[in-house]
Order: sequence, then C-alpha cells, then structure tokens
Amino acid sequence: MDITYREGEPLDVDQLRRLYEQAPWARGRSTDGIARMLANTDYYFTGWDGPRLVAFARVLTDGIYRATLWDVVVDAAYQGRGVGEGLMGVILSHPVLSRVEKFWLNTRDKQKFYERFGFVSSSQGMVRELGACP
Repeated sequence: MDITYREGEPLDVDQLRRLYEQAPWARGRSTDGIARMLANTDYYFTGWDGPRLVAFARVLTDGIYRATLWDVVVDAAYQGRGVGEGLMGVILSHPVLSRVEKFWLNTRDKQKFYERFGFVSSSQGMVRELGACP
C-alpha cells in the first residue's frame, strides 16, 4: 500500500463528505458546509491511495502559539494500517506547525493513538506542548 499525503491541494468535497460519513461525529455534514469549512481552515491534509481519498485532518492555528487539530478521519478499510500515523507525521513535521507551542485536540476514544505523538490528557482535552514532545 503506497499512501500519498498532501497538504491543501484542491479537494473534491463529495469525496470528503463520503469519508466523513464513516465517522459518527461527522455524519450528515452537507457538501456546502464542508466547502465553507475548507475555505475557513488554515491547513488541511489528505491521504490518498491512488485517486481514493482515505484520510483527512485539518488544523486551525495562529502559527506560533496555539493550534487545534480537528476532524482526523481514516477510511475504515485503511484503519490499523499506518495511515493515521502517516497523516499525523505529516502534520506534526510541517514547517509551521512543528513550531507551534501548544496543540489541542478533542477525542472521545482515541487517546492511546494520540499519546504516541506526545499528546496527553488534560482538563481541556488532549494537549501537546512543544517542549514536551517525544
């Protein structure tokens, strides 16, 4: 399996909507809403298996002090195969995002996954501080 990761390239909103339908927290999002979301997102990242969108995540940030990671989703057929790890690696090694002082994310059930990348549980969700990263 050869997954290609991309940042911010034009994206077929219908492909992303279909990927979102696999995530309980994102079901029912409209094509128009997703298009507006993308237009107002600082960074977004995708994973591709040929022409098939298999992973997506987005980041909102001021580029120096704070960032939030949103909407991390991997196609169910690709979960457990390193695709999420690859996507997180691309995000956290990004030239701007790798220097952000503090990253936040919210998750109900994937804490162990994000702990591998230096996130720890806190009263504010999961947080990753630059000085504390592995």
